[in-house]
Amino acid sequence: MKPIIYRVLFPSLLASFLVACSSSPEQTWQADQSYKITILHTNDHHGRFWHNKYGEYGLAARKTLVDSIREEVAAEGGSVLLLSGGDINTGVPESDLLDAEPDFKGMNLLGYDAMAIGNHEFDNSLEVLAKQQQWANFPFLSANIYSKSTGERKFQAYQMFDLQGVQVAVIGFTTEDTYKLVHPDTVADLEFVDPKLEAKKIIAELNQQQQPDLIFAVTHMGHYANAKHGVNAPGDVSLARSLNKGELDLIVGGHSQEPVCMEGPNMYTQTFKPGDECKPDQQNGTWIVQAYEWGKYVGRADYTFKNGEFNLDSYKLIPVNLKKKIKVDGKKQRVFVQDEIAHNPEVLALLKPYQEQGQAQLNVKIADLNGRLVGDRNKVRFGQTNLGRLIASAHKQRVNADFSVMNSGGVRASIDEGDISYKDVLTVQPFSNTITYVDMSGAEVMDYLSVVATMPVDTGAYAQFAGISMKVMGNTVSEVVINGKPLDETQMYRFTIPNFNASGGDGYPKITTHSGFVDTGFVDAEVLKAYLEQQSPVNAADYDDKGEITYK
Repeated sequence: MKPIIYRVLFPSLLASFLVACSSSPEQTWQADQSYKITILHTNDHHGRFWHNKYGEYGLAARKTLVDSIREEVAAEGGSVLLLSGGDINTGVPESDLLDAEPDFKGMNLLGYDAMAIGNHEFDNSLEVLAKQQQWANFPFLSANIYSKSTGERKFQAYQMFDLQGVQVAVIGFTTEDTYKLVHPDTVADLEFVDPKLEAKKIIAELNQQQQPDLIFAVTHMGHYANAKHGVNAPGDVSLARSLNKGELDLIVGGHSQEPVCMEGPNMYTQTFKPGDECKPDQQNGTWIVQAYEWGKYVGRADYTFKNGEFNLDSYKLIPVNLKKKIKVDGKKQRVFVQDEIAHNPEVLALLKPYQEQGQAQLNVKIADLNGRLVGDRNKVRFGQTNLGRLIASAHKQRVNADFSVMNSGGVRASIDEGDISYKDVLTVQPFSNTITYVDMSGAEVMDYLSVVATMPVDTGAYAQFAGISMKVMGNTVSEVVINGKPLDETQMYRFTIPNFNASGGDGYPKITTHSGFVDTGFVDAEVLKAYLEQQSPVNAADYDDKGEITYK
């Protein structure tokens, strides 16, 4: 029987050996040779394909900057990867109206290599997301989003890159919080798996099947110093700490929309401003970078790979035509923080028709209005008005809150009876603030209202309310009623507030570090537009002050 066993097993063993060899790629980089690898990155683009009215940021200037860096690195024999931490969608009407087509096609011209899928990629239907994937010449990556109906990953998990023989794997991860930040119907068939668990799984797959020299992640999870993420899902620091040391070489992040510049271990640089030096975070052998938002900066990380070691040579956040205010002859003027970056003419030519098309759509009717919605400065800063209360109601409905707070300084005009256009909405709310909410105990709510509800009239801090009633006497708030019942100090309540005020604007208490705080990313004007469309025809009298807030 021995010869028979031999004849049966030997072909099988030989086949296994050949398969093993074929799945184990040979080392393609040279020993003792230094390989220069530059990572360029942006995140949380949010529709800013066009420069703002001051000429800041925009894809055309970003293209010029990226091209110049690529030329510099190529001249030194290095390689470049351009990565995005996601959230291309939602933020600017000209982009939103066109499903971000100009943004993705503009990114093609810049030569993006890959992007993480952000939560705002689900603000539209999955059909729109699929269309955006067709527009883009680069992969949308997320290893931790699964289809409930199939049990399979919904999107591409990773992309391999050959950088002059150095094999680099780039994996995508999306925040677990996505399901509560978007409309539930959009993601009803999707499961957002814990990225920490999925990272271990996908890295094991990569090491077995691809054997990369370096493993990067593009994430949309947020950076929270020392992993203190509060009520948010765990972010990049937690991800890095969950793995074996150095198992992940680099995380290019997004979602928390900040420059990740560290003053010391687990400590942000509190005074960072455009043009300053920036030291990225390092956790458990993993570098973590993030470039604020909107393409205001391009992050540049220059590394050297040699004999399997990956070392950071330099890092900077490069401002893209950002400006600062200075006094010239006693008058404030805006000047560039650094030398102006020219706008690439090819990108401008691509994007200009989209910008003009979006502008044209601003005059489209969105609703009918019976009566006048009052937002005049001399009214909205002195008492509760129907427009202030309508805006607060729109915010309250959007996040299913118990009540809503809206600063009167964020209401910039009235809307007259008749047709309401998109332009009217943007005139009323031009600042692109986002809607935030916070979950607080009744006792905390009372402390908060004692500051916010007593803000003086004739200031932008004066608050408009919806869903709540109270009496205000001097600096004292009493008889607070929410959802038709007296406030219970032991119960939890959710209220909304614009991110400007949540961050301390207008002298409001800063609540962004509260454990129950969430910035939804929903832009105020877009929320108002959707609410007006839903309520049309709008009856202004329905929002008139009915004495819910009484002052003495």
